[in-house]
Amino acid sequence: MSVALVFSILDFAGIFFFAATGGILSARKQLDPFGAAVIGAVTGMGGGTVRDIVLGRLPVYWVESPEYLAVAVAGGIIGYYGSEIVRGEIGARRAAMIWADAIGLSVFCVIGAQAGLSVGAHWSIAMLTGVMSAAFGGLLRDVILNDVPLILRAEIYALAALFGAGLYVLAVALGLGEGTAAIAGALGAFVIRGCAIRFGWSIPTIGKLD
Repeated sequence: MSVALVFSILDFAGIFFFAATGGILSARKQLDPFGAAVIGAVTGMGGGTVRDIVLGRLPVYWVESPEYLAVAVAGGIIGYYGSEIVRGEIGARRAAMIWADAIGLSVFCVIGAQAGLSVGAHWSIAMLTGVMSAAFGGLLRDVILNDVPLILRAEIYALAALFGAGLYVLAVALGLGEGTAAIAGALGAFVIRGCAIRFGWSIPTIGKLD
């Protein structure tokens, strides 16, 4: 499988799953299908848009490739109507959103890191653009829908993206090949985020102050 195909699959998968979380949350907030499509598009493409602006890659990626918008809108609508399947099960809708978000985060941290390296950015900046790509779509989603953003909660989130982006950058530096590095980085991020979800891993907070 070519490197270009690996990144293309990861890119579309990340957009779809992130957009689906926007659709699921839109259903929970009782928005209509059009609202779900808009939130899905913002969630699916928001992180990559911020990344491209920071890196000076204009116009941003989806302007010249409208298929990304189509995938994002489809993800939002599928998440919206698909969430009705588990509507009656306690916590099932939220669980579906969190795990879909984990997949999107795992993919986009690698896509963002690759974008940083491709323009000659320092490895630390590439890791930062990886976190931006992974976290900013969800941040926009949660802010628009008046939820506390996942990235701001104690549960490990951005650190999982940072780990995945760092693993990708390290693997590339060691000469493992971009395709192998991308898969390793995405899996690494998903394992960390998955463990945080499953076992409640979190960063200790300062606690309530008097």
